[in-house]
Amino acid sequence: MDSPSNATAPCGFLLQGFAEFPHMRPALFLLLLAVHLATLSGNLLILVAVASVPSRPPMLLFLCQLSAIELCYTLVVVPRSLADLASPGLSQGSPISFLGCAVQMQMFVALGGAECFLLAAMAYDRYVAICHPLRYAAVVTPGLCAWLALACCLGGLVVSVGLTVAVFHLPFCGSCLLVHFFCDITALLHLACTQSYAEELPLLGACLVLLLLPSVLILASYGAIAAALSRLHSPGGRRKAASTCASHLAVTFLHYGCATFMYVRPKASYSPRQGRTLALVYTNVTPLLYPFIYSLRNREITTAIRRVLGQWQPCQAPGQGLCPDSR
Repeated sequence: MDSPSNATAPCGFLLQGFAEFPHMRPALFLLLLAVHLATLSGNLLILVAVASVPSRPPMLLFLCQLSAIELCYTLVVVPRSLADLASPGLSQGSPISFLGCAVQMQMFVALGGAECFLLAAMAYDRYVAICHPLRYAAVVTPGLCAWLALACCLGGLVVSVGLTVAVFHLPFCGSCLLVHFFCDITALLHLACTQSYAEELPLLGACLVLLLLPSVLILASYGAIAAALSRLHSPGGRRKAASTCASHLAVTFLHYGCATFMYVRPKASYSPRQGRTLALVYTNVTPLLYPFIYSLRNREITTAIRRVLGQWQPCQAPGQGLCPDSR
């Protein structure tokens, strides 16, 4: 590795993407395109379904924000990756400016951080619903939901700006080739010309705020929920209460599991190609699974989706296509 004295502030980077697999690019493009369209469709369907509900419970409002975050999350990364895969002339990599790389990383971290905080807010919602059901309507009001949603977004924004400034003030030396398909934090830290762990402290601090703090809140909420369920004498009531948490727990394990495995590890153990593969799953597969998890496990979401899909039915007269349901 070059010494920090030879470091420069690059005018841009090269995103290698999957340029070293030219024969796989068409198949990978079609696969990612199909996954991306399915992700957009699933999250848009949830947004439309929630908007069609006259009176929205707090959990539906949180799900609506989660779907909006997932939509933006994939749009920050996937369209550019698809464009790079569809460009056969980019055999060495796709150029991205220094500013463009910083903006993409900042937006990616901001949305991921907002989702971390939102999952903690959803855990609090489940805690109040199960442990204090008689006070739920008075405690979890639409105003509180709006404040929590705003706090989640602002929290992710503040942490992402601080982390982006810290990372892009690091010295970069040698090649500006990122073995990745977007400007991920770990790929940039791997490229940075550093010789101590001090430069990794901003990432460690961001992980503490975005992963550890919400995790503690989630564990505390579910610890109280588990204690409350243990005091229930009715097995049916216990199962019903536990089923309301199943979808949130599944999404939480997916999100925190992937994020912890990707970012909570020292720079020395980072493998660029392994990190790229994990990020491919993290940015494409998990956002695709979220709508299915919630639509399968949440009765209110399922009912709302059926209502939206049932608003259109085939017209009886031939050649008239689809027309609104008259019911």
